[in-house]
Amino acid sequence: MIEPSKAGRPDEAHAVAMPAEAGLVVAPVAAGRSADPQLELALADSMQRLEQIVDEETTALTARHAIDLDEINRRKSRSLLELTRLSRALPGRVVGGDLGAHFERVAGKLQRNHDLLRLHLTAAQEIASLIAETMRAAESDGTYSAGAELVGRRR
Repeated sequence: MIEPSKAGRPDEAHAVAMPAEAGLVVAPVAAGRSADPQLELALADSMQRLEQIVDEETTALTARHAIDLDEINRRKSRSLLELTRLSRALPGRVVGGDLGAHFERVAGKLQRNHDLLRLHLTAAQEIASLIAETMRAAESDGTYSAGAELVGRRR
């Protein structure tokens, strides 16, 4: 994941891995082809933790509450790493049923979260540009501006 403070473009604010990007295929699973029940439970628990973190951040962003983005980013990164490691153990890397629906729901929430982060980062960049421009204008004495008048050099 890319931290917002280190992102070069708004769309790099938080890189999220959707199921297809993680190499997973969400599709109906044929009978007898399901994953190990313990693996499915671990994946569901991991998805639940990720979903809770994303919901927390999305709610705070929507309500414009102050949040510790570094802490949220750390928790999301850890959760996505755990999820990636667990998903590598899936047979055929295909998920279906309740687990597939959970993946799709969380993917939608991640996309919404990504869009909100992009919006907030774009707004922060615009504000920073306005502040920088105001500071440049305040520091300038007008010597090199196009409308500068000659002062004190009349003869």
